[in-house]
Amino acid sequence: MSEKETNQAEVETSTEATTVETTETQTEKTHKQSEAQANPEKFLEDFNWHNYEEGIDPVDDKQLEEFEKLVSENFVDTLDDEVVEGTVIHLSDRDAIIDINAKSEGVISLNEFRYNPDLKVGDKVEVLIDVREDSTGQLILSHRKARVIKAWERVNNAHDNGEIVNGFVKCRTKGGMIVDVFGIEAFLPGSQIDVKPIRDYDQYVNKTMEFKVVKINHEFKNIVVSHKALIEADIEEQKKEIISQLEKGQVLEGTVKNITSYGVFIDLGGVDGLVHITDLSWSRINHPNEIVDLDQKLNVVILDFDEDKSRIQLGLKQLSKHPWEALGDTVKIGDRVKGKVVVIADYGAFVEVEEGVEGLVHVSEMSWSTHLRSANDFVKVGDEIEAEILTLDREDRKMSLGIKQLSQDPWTDITSKYPVGSKHTGIVRNFTNFGVFVELEEGIDGLIYISDLSWTKKIKHPSEFCNVGDNLDVVVLELDVSGRKLSLGHKQTEENPWDKYEAEFALGTLHTAEIGEIVDKGATIDFNEDIVAFVPQRHLEKEDGNKLKKGESAEFKIIEFNKEFKRVVASHTAIFKEEEIANVKAAVKKQETQAAEAKPTLGDANDALQALKDKMDGKK
Repeated sequence: MSEKETNQAEVETSTEATTVETTETQTEKTHKQSEAQANPEKFLEDFNWHNYEEGIDPVDDKQLEEFEKLVSENFVDTLDDEVVEGTVIHLSDRDAIIDINAKSEGVISLNEFRYNPDLKVGDKVEVLIDVREDSTGQLILSHRKARVIKAWERVNNAHDNGEIVNGFVKCRTKGGMIVDVFGIEAFLPGSQIDVKPIRDYDQYVNKTMEFKVVKINHEFKNIVVSHKALIEADIEEQKKEIISQLEKGQVLEGTVKNITSYGVFIDLGGVDGLVHITDLSWSRINHPNEIVDLDQKLNVVILDFDEDKSRIQLGLKQLSKHPWEALGDTVKIGDRVKGKVVVIADYGAFVEVEEGVEGLVHVSEMSWSTHLRSANDFVKVGDEIEAEILTLDREDRKMSLGIKQLSQDPWTDITSKYPVGSKHTGIVRNFTNFGVFVELEEGIDGLIYISDLSWTKKIKHPSEFCNVGDNLDVVVLELDVSGRKLSLGHKQTEENPWDKYEAEFALGTLHTAEIGEIVDKGATIDFNEDIVAFVPQRHLEKEDGNKLKKGESAEFKIIEFNKEFKRVVASHTAIFKEEEIANVKAAVKKQETQAAEAKPTLGDANDALQALKDKMDGKK
């Protein structure tokens, strides 16, 4: 007898035992017992549960418990969305017949077992009742849905308990990888693949790896896993062991893990240390990738670490002797050396004469010129130059160099090249409030005071007269060899026009000109491009008593001429005033003559003199 037939016999026996005699007749009881024995499933369906619940058909409690136990052990409740285990009892070309101990077997499409091509009769599989019964009374089961439900249960348990799960890396995606975990697709971020940066994601595709479930979004059914978390857990143990043994000066082997602009991170086997860019090489470098490569293995020395040893400072150059210590004793002040310009600053340029040994060429040592310029005007980074050692301090590891010392000092023969009175052409290099610096040649600068720029123009600032970079003719006025100073003049290249103007604009000479500008104390008039005369306010009065206005032309008399201070003062009023004075003097003389001849009385003489006085005072 099969197990299922045995179960049915037990149900029949239990049903027969639980039939109680009530108001029914013995014939009815016998009939019902026969039906229960013949068809127990139909008996269960036709059982009058209402009468039982209302107490009409009472059943003994002990017999009822045995009956319910028998049913629960042998039949599956198909009303609950519960995953149950079934047994494959038959395989066809399209379906698998599964026995789940229900009233009938269930059917599942073989498409749901694609992941398991070796499925065979007798295998245990998890199923979910998808449809209780179809039109033929067949249970429709789903293995796929059961797998998903169980997979989510396993994922949740793994997340809650921190368990390690196996996953299959299916493919790449934006920002990471897609991993199959228990049949569910999970996301593996690129940053969670390994503790070191990953450059080739494809190497992980189609591989089975261990993961830790780090995040579950139940709303959107998203799962995030991490392989890095497992590595970090292992590394943390290694890290504690390594850190406990760290000492300053200890040399360790490490692997270049990451390269940045400021240094290199070294993996010491579970703990990272930083080699700053300045500790990579005794020579200056622009970027660490000039010295090391990713994944390169190298030895480093521990320079320092903090109290909890979470930050470890490493050094690479310290493993080799300092270049200054290896510098030959034959190198001395005055020697000429060759080197490459590695850095340019505002104050000069650093030249590497040997690997790790640098000297500074100050901008003042680049040229004999006293007019300082930027170091960029003389050299560029990468230039190969020759220089002379000016100072050498091995203890402080400092060296100063000079370039100009390789050429002759132009002041050596200055007296023969630029004697006093000689004429030259120079370039305007700089302005000051009191003059202009002119460069005659590299290293030879001279100063033109503002008073020596022009014979005639009144200049408040040199920029009014010339521009930086202009060529300017000059005359050497003074030469101070010991002080390395030259005094130059520009106006001395021409004759002083005031010499000829002294006669042309002599006192009392008359000139016609136009009023230029009216100022507070008078006005100005331009006699020519050099002579600008000043007319005081009271000397602008015309003969009719009015004042001259701007643009009005008139005749002027020179009443002051100062060649030294370039001052010319003119007057219009003086012209007709002098005429009146001359007329008065002539009239007085004539009256005196007539008085002498006619011997006039004293009264007549007084009247004549009063009349002349009144005329001079402007009275009618």
